[in-house]
Amino acid sequence: MIDRYSRQILFPGIGEGGQKKISNSYVVLVGCGGLGTIIASALVRAGVGRLRIIDRDFIEYHNLQRQALFDEEDIKNGLPKAIAAERHLKKVNSSVQIDGIVADVNYKNIERFVRGANVIMDCLDNFETRFLINDVSLKLNIPWVYGGAISSYGTTMTIIPHETRCFRCVSPTQIRAGATPTCDTAGVISPAPWVIASLQTAEALKLLVGSKELNRDLIMIDVWESTFHRIKTLPREDCPACRGNYEFLSGKFGIKATSLCGQNAVQVVNTNIEKVSFEELATRLKAIGKVTYNEFMLTFIVDSQEMVIFPDGRAIVKDTTDESLARGLYTKYIGT
Repeated sequence: MIDRYSRQILFPGIGEGGQKKISNSYVVLVGCGGLGTIIASALVRAGVGRLRIIDRDFIEYHNLQRQALFDEEDIKNGLPKAIAAERHLKKVNSSVQIDGIVADVNYKNIERFVRGANVIMDCLDNFETRFLINDVSLKLNIPWVYGGAISSYGTTMTIIPHETRCFRCVSPTQIRAGATPTCDTAGVISPAPWVIASLQTAEALKLLVGSKELNRDLIMIDVWESTFHRIKTLPREDCPACRGNYEFLSGKFGIKATSLCGQNAVQVVNTNIEKVSFEELATRLKAIGKVTYNEFMLTFIVDSQEMVIFPDGRAIVKDTTDESLARGLYTKYIGT
């Protein structure tokens, strides 16, 4: 198997010792879209020992423009992103343990999902879950690599608990809905996530091999304007997370509904539900609408409104950005 990584081992920053560390590592990747598919592919090809991929979403045709691991057949088969990614990546490197998990990351499950990891990779499209990753990173002392991409630009920074500034030092409060561009309003071209994901992957490898060449700045790139900026940041003395006050992890800011980037859809999460029986739910809903399901998700259409329900009780209400409407439909058809 050394031949597989021979070019990587020749690189002085890794070498044989570094490759052994990479092969014994465990990485958790949260989100498997534009950033996540690229990072997951790169890490599996680099030979990480174990990769856990967590994503709440299913694949649609507009994803194929920038998300590297999926194809049209995955859409026809109704596969969630985490499952499709796992299946594709196991064909790339069978020596890597790959776990695809279809779930929404929230304050009740994140510690279980990331415990024991060497690095957490942020491949998300929302700030709320990033604050949650930040809390659990500080609590469990696991470094994480932040990344975000929209339109033609992206940002990334590496966060080492109790050593560098944390995410909340840089962004003290939640971003108000509608205050920042999204895939819906600004679009996204594929080079932006590809460049940011490449930088994130490099940081992950540095963390895994124990390199001192880590990026300690906030990097901002615009691939269309060909600009690259490094912004130096420092820990904030009054940061509640750095002081051990994990407000997001405690559920103080629990999210019930959130618009999904680029999908004209709203996700609704009910943390009171742990598991849904698709058979029972389908029996109940067939009387009022069209229902189809497989082991991964149930699709329900009523009055031209489509809902996709997952085994953990989470639902995506399509063709709307009205969070109040989405919550109402969830309560009406799924329950509280």
